[in-house]
Amino acid sequence: MKEMLEAAKAAKSRIAGLTAEEKNAALNAMADSLLMCETAILEANALDLEGAKGHMSDVMLDRLRLTPERIASMAKGIREVAALPDPVGLTLESHTRQDGLKIDKVSVPMGVIAIIYESRPNVTSDAAALALKSGNVCILRGGKEAFHSANAIVNVLRMGLQSTDIPVTAVNLVQDTSRDSALALMTADGYVDLLIPRGGAGLINACVRNATVPCIATGTGICHVYVEKTADQEMALNIIENAKTSRPSVCNAEEVLLVDKAIAAEFLPKLRKRLGNKVELRLDKEAEKYIPGTPAGEKDFDTEFLDYILAVKCVEDVREAVAHISAHSTGHSEAIITTDPVAERYFTANVDSAAVYVNASTRFTDGGEFGLGCEMGISTQKLHARGPMGLRELTTYKYIIHGNGQVRV
Repeated sequence: MKEMLEAAKAAKSRIAGLTAEEKNAALNAMADSLLMCETAILEANALDLEGAKGHMSDVMLDRLRLTPERIASMAKGIREVAALPDPVGLTLESHTRQDGLKIDKVSVPMGVIAIIYESRPNVTSDAAALALKSGNVCILRGGKEAFHSANAIVNVLRMGLQSTDIPVTAVNLVQDTSRDSALALMTADGYVDLLIPRGGAGLINACVRNATVPCIATGTGICHVYVEKTADQEMALNIIENAKTSRPSVCNAEEVLLVDKAIAAEFLPKLRKRLGNKVELRLDKEAEKYIPGTPAGEKDFDTEFLDYILAVKCVEDVREAVAHISAHSTGHSEAIITTDPVAERYFTANVDSAAVYVNASTRFTDGGEFGLGCEMGISTQKLHARGPMGLRELTTYKYIIHGNGQVRV
């Protein structure tokens, strides 16, 4: 680990000084390499899948699985990052004092970014691409369940870098997947400029508690959809089905449904019919009056299920819905389905989450969907970055001041 940290720190100035053309050429070479080495990546992924059988749910196995289509999507994501404007060297603000002193605020790379993540192999290529395009060195530390996949992907990305003048130490993968290696990154003062945990609540909380380097909390998503009494109910059913079932293992999937009591008797049977037996409904006492399901337990409204499970609660109105979200949300993504502009305004003004939707699925909270390219993660905090973290969020800034002999009186 010490050798890797030293090598990453040594590469920092070189990577920060790359031109947009150099970075884009390297990214396209990395994408080419991914496609050329598809077989090796799939073979490594098969080892991970075999090791995970019996230890992971089918939903989480799908999260781990790579296919030719998913590898092609990873390569496409890298090319999309290459096509984005360079976030480094932008003049964010500028002003000139009366004495002629010119003060510019200019975007610059963070330096060395460490990413600790779990069982999603595509994070490996996404993080490497975003870090390089933003002029940063990355140190990746994946979970043991996906180690073979991540290792193969990093080796392939480095093959792409070898066709350029960029040092392969721009992209690094920690070989040790124990807790010791994670703690070493969290406390690598003087080496790591930013730590980004990407995974479940346990990982994120461990980083926030233990990190002595700057850390951004990301990811945990207890996302709510609220069906207000004036909602178009067919629209609501479409949105709920998409938000819950299109990919339940991701952080922008719906975990809690709130329904106005005024329409519960009419709407909930429609919901039960639409979702069928695919989704287990955990019902509060009011919802139990209208449809069969599992009684909601004490923790069901505070759980990121990442599975085909949906907690359902009936509320009096938009104010109770917002109060419930305020008490139970992780600050990720919430949606209201309504035709009432007053309810819409109250919801959007008072829900304090990174993404607030009106008449749309929470599944859009994603860097690619927001036009940011692939994402480093979704920040649920407020300082520095919030929501999907793209290239701009991986830069900081410094002031550059030009004078002609001015001295302070």
